Parts: sequence; C-alpha cells; structure tokens
Amino acid sequence: MAIKVTMPRLSDTMTEGTVATWLKKVGDKISEGDILAEIETDKATMEFESFNEGTLLHIGIQAGETAPVDSLLAIIGNEGEDISALLAGGDAPAAPKADAAPAAEAKTENAAPAKAATELPKGVIVVTMPRLSDTMTEGTVATWLKKVGDAVAEGDILAEIETDKATMEFESFNAGTLLYIGIQEGNTAPVDSLLAIIGPAGTDISGIAENYTAGGAAPASAPAEETKAAPAAEKATETVADNSNGGRILASPLAKKIASDKGIQLNQVKGSGENGRIVKSDIENFTPSAQAQTAASAPAAKQEASAPAAPKVFVPAGEVYTEEIKNSQMRKIIAKRLAESLFTAPHYNLVIEVSMDEAMQARAAINSVPDTKVSFNDMVIKACALALKKHPKINSHWKEDAIIINHHVNIGVAVAVEDGLVVPVLKFTDAMSLSQIGGSVRDLAGRAKNKKLGPQEMEGSTFTVSNLGMFGITEFNSIINQPNSAILSVGAIVEKPVVKNGQIVVGNTMMLSLACDHRTIDGATGAQFLQTLKQYIESPVTMLA
Repeated sequence: MAIKVTMPRLSDTMTEGTVATWLKKVGDKISEGDILAEIETDKATMEFESFNEGTLLHIGIQAGETAPVDSLLAIIGNEGEDISALLAGGDAPAAPKADAAPAAEAKTENAAPAKAATELPKGVIVVTMPRLSDTMTEGTVATWLKKVGDAVAEGDILAEIETDKATMEFESFNAGTLLYIGIQEGNTAPVDSLLAIIGPAGTDISGIAENYTAGGAAPASAPAEETKAAPAAEKATETVADNSNGGRILASPLAKKIASDKGIQLNQVKGSGENGRIVKSDIENFTPSAQAQTAASAPAAKQEASAPAAPKVFVPAGEVYTEEIKNSQMRKIIAKRLAESLFTAPHYNLVIEVSMDEAMQARAAINSVPDTKVSFNDMVIKACALALKKHPKINSHWKEDAIIINHHVNIGVAVAVEDGLVVPVLKFTDAMSLSQIGGSVRDLAGRAKNKKLGPQEMEGSTFTVSNLGMFGITEFNSIINQPNSAILSVGAIVEKPVVKNGQIVVGNTMMLSLACDHRTIDGATGAQFLQTLKQYIESPVTMLA
C-alpha cells in the first residue's frame, strides 16, 4: 500500500522546508535508509532518509520549491499502484472513474470557463517565487539571467533572488522555453507569486498569468502529466549526462559551487554518483591536466583583461547628492525583530569598569601552553557562565503568567556575518574549560560566516555576549536577544592612568554594559551580577574555586 511522505520538521523552530536536491526520481526503487533528498532552511542543508521501501511514485515538492512542515513531499508504494486518491487528499487509493470529470463539468457549466482558463497546456510549467528560508515571506528579483523567448535547460540559472538572508541563484528544474516573466527586475513579491512560465516554444499561455492566484492548486490533470513526463525528462537528462561536448552534466549544487570556486570545468570531471552525477568528492579529488589548465586559464585571463573598471560617480560641488539603497529581506527581518525586542521589553543598562591587568597576565600564562589559544572574550564568557550560576534570575525569560528561571547555562555569542548577525550557542557553558570555550567559539563563528551552522546550534540561548572590542569600541549598549532577559556588551581594553593604593599608575581597563529586561531583572539584581562578574574577570584564579 502506498505511503505518504511529508515534509519533516528538522528543528523545533522549523515551519517550512525547501527541497534543495532530489537524489531519487519518480520510478526509482527505494530501500529503507536511502537518501531521498537534501532539504534546507536558511540555517542548514540536511539529508532526508527514507524509512520505507518501495517505488517512488510521486514527488509533491519539486527541487527549489518550499512548503510548510507536513506538506506532501512524496509517495512511496508498489510499482504501478493507483495513487489518485492520495493525491486528492484521501487515505487510500480509489477505483478509477473515467466519466467522473466530464459529468462534473456538465453539472457546473458556469464554472467551466474559469477552469478552462487556468488549466495548463501540455508541457507548460508555472514557476513560483520560492521560499528560500524559513523566515522569508517575500522575495526580490535582483537580476533575470534569461529573457522571454530564451531556451531554458534543466539546471540553468533563471534569476538571482534576494531573500531576507542573502542573494541566491535560482535554478530551473525544468526544460523548455521561457514564455513569460511575472516579476520584473527590482520588483518584490510574496512567496508563491507567479515568477515565470516555462513550456514548449509557441505555446498559447493566454489566461494563465491573469487567472493564477498565489498558492493556488494546480489543475487536477497537472500532477498526472508531470508524473508521466518525469521519467522521460530524467531519461533525457541521463542521456546527455554522458556527453562531455557541451551537454547537460548532472552535478550536486555543492559540487557546482566548489568547482566554480576552484575554476574546474565540470565536463572534465567523471562523476561517481548515481547516473554519473558529480558529487563533492569528485571535485575535491580531481586533478586537471596541464593542457586543460592552460586552456581554461586563457579565456579567463582574456575576459578579466577586457572587463572595464566601474566608473566613479561624479558629484558636482555645491549640489545635493543622495543614494537610495533598497532594504534587503535580511535587513527587514533584523529591523522587525530588534524593534519588537526594544519596544516590548523595557530596557535599562548598567555599566561597570573592570581592571584587566591580572587577566592579561593569566591569559599570557595560559597561552604559553603548547596548542592552547584563549582570547579575552573566552575569559569573559567563562566568567559570565559562573556568575549566572550564582545569580540565576539573570538567566531567565519572561512569560505573561510566569518568569522562567533557567538553571542550565547556554550562552549565545553574537557573530557578525555579511549583511546581518547570527547568535550560535555554547550549550552548558559553565561546564566547559577556557580552551574548550575558545575552540568552540572559533568553530561556530567560522561556520556561521559560511552559513554552515545547523539549526540546533543557534537555539536555546539563555544569555548573550556581544563584543566589539576588537574594533576599538570602548563602550556600547546592545538590544536584548529575546527571549533572553539580558545581554552583555564588551568593550576594548584601554591602557590609561588609574589610581591604585592612592597612587596614579598605568593600568588596563575594560568597560562592560549589561542591558536588562526590567520585567524580570531589577536594578539591584543586575548590579550584584556585575559585581560577581567583575570579581571573576579581575582575578581569573577565582574561577577555579
């Protein structure tokens, strides 16, 4: 009996998922444990494993498309099994009724013209604005790389789409001719809006764009047509995959990216994956011949030499000159969430100055140990973790009917990435050594900048540390990373005259600013936390007690 496979929930905050790549096609045999597809959010791309055996009868979410959790992802069953009832939303296959559709049309004469207008001609595919992250609600077409009338092959880049996280290339998963563009360059539209129409050249598509509604269901005949067309398309793809003379080459998105970065021509690489598909290991293990390297470098050098330098904008003296930069989706989300935090949580800030002389000596001694590297930020994080254990009210979050006190310590570390900010989390920070904290922060920060963090690595923080000291900022105030109740802002270490034992001497100090949510933390509670934190930082040996 056929089994429905739904979009999995890969994290506790995931509401939608995007199918990055299908590793199986309709008609393929599936064994328990086979990888069906790669599914991505804005945080990570994960392999999705089959827990059933049979034949892949239907794909409900095409590669590049996004759907809510629990949406129909695929149907697995016996070869040739009738799945029409499952596609219609039932729980079991139904007997075919050949005359049902004409009878329904005869009874609903008034609805017939509307249905005819929206029914897709053979081979025509409606491409919608994809959901490229779980927080994306709309997308902006940055650039169209194809124009109406152009031939489109499977795997061609149709357009560059700007999301709330980044600008991404949008790949076509269908072959045909670009018949219609629904969203022009620079325009923004909600997810699932009509982006383009692809089909056979010369096909009449009048009425399709006008009658399309975002998120609307495809005509009843469309799934069957796509299902029948899928094996043929896959066979054609397999045929040209072996052709290294300009034909379409099967390669995973990651393999394409690595090949592009390394300047490797895909037609020179022999794929070891299914149906000759090129995978990551093929690119990493590829050694080009000297002749191929010379041939590849010559056009690149010629192209580089011919590319003109971008002219500088001339601003006449005495005239007003302004430039408008359109907000990216990421900036919109950051603006929304930080505004919600600032205007829902009554913030106040407590500032304290700490001496860093002993901390600097302690760090130098620790880093003298071979293969050990600890930063001042690592020492601050460790001190925060121990201080939170002594002042658990700081390690809390607000609910309308209660204040939740967290007795575990998970510290989030703010990391700047291109056009935004992410907060990877160190779980059970109080139990980690300084060297473990240092290694974990470097690993998480590196992967955060490359968008390689898993969703679970950015969840569950109970307190946050933000450090701008490396930029020379001596003091600043942060906005609370909700649902946390506090965030610590760490400034630069400054050498200046200080008073010690009644004498003016040269000392090293650092400013700490604690932003608190007044709903959960009173001023005296925040001050006591900072006093404990100051003690730990000024005398690092006390952290061993």
